Amino acid sequence: MAVPARKTSKSKKNKRRTHHNLLAPTISYDQVSGEYKRAHHISRAEVKVRKAAVR
Repeated sequence: MAVPARKTSKSKKNKRRTHHNLLAPTISYDQVSGEYKRAHHISRAEVKVRKAAVR
């Protein structure tokens, strides 16, 4: 069974985990509907417009 020769220090462990973070979603203001939405996602108002156009 493989066992580490030395204990991993706090700084070494934390340097390895620098990329283990959460990113906040990018929120932008939609000037057409007047509401906030996630970037590159469709807003509720756009869904209603597209559903009406299909019918």
